Amino acid sequence: MFIERPPRWFRWLFPGAVFRLPSARGERKRVFLTFDDGPIPEATPWVLDVLDEYEVKATFFMVGQNVERHPHLLEEVRRRGHSVGNHTLHHIQGASATTMRYMRDSAEGAELTGSTLFRPPHGWLRPRQLMALKKHYKVIMYDLVTRDYSRHMSPEDVVENVKKYARDGSIIVFHDSIKSLPRIRHALPLALQWLKNEGYDFEVL
Repeated sequence: MFIERPPRWFRWLFPGAVFRLPSARGERKRVFLTFDDGPIPEATPWVLDVLDEYEVKATFFMVGQNVERHPHLLEEVRRRGHSVGNHTLHHIQGASATTMRYMRDSAEGAELTGSTLFRPPHGWLRPRQLMALKKHYKVIMYDLVTRDYSRHMSPEDVVENVKKYARDGSIIVFHDSIKSLPRIRHALPLALQWLKNEGYDFEVL
């Protein structure tokens, strides 16, 4: 459960970062679907087609290097009405980089994506990195990690994580990546249908 839904003490480590956005009292419950690590031609176009089929909009946190390689996919994501966020230039981990290097990598990612939304790769930042980032970006974390990237998970496990941990205001993490494809090809349509059946609206960040 620590991975799928980060506990309260973990959220306290990142003051000012957004983990969840519950709807106002009396409004319909909502979720925020997000995709990390793209865009890539092997996964992103398929994800976009599935989202179109279910009439769902999402937010794509893109790695700058992938945007450099596939700029047409950035434009296609926007053309289809989705929003875009920055996931650094090199998918750099906060724990392995100095604050100066991390900020430089993040700034280059922001320039390529044209977004002030930022999600740290692997969901981790050092306190100094977070303080520096908050001066320039809105830091978006997560309320539900589907673990679609894990080879130890089956597609059914991914769907079960959505069913077990989704709640009003959840920011849900999927991935449009090679690593996630064996699971999301089956899991993503089922998860979207379940969320719709449960009465969730889908909003973008």
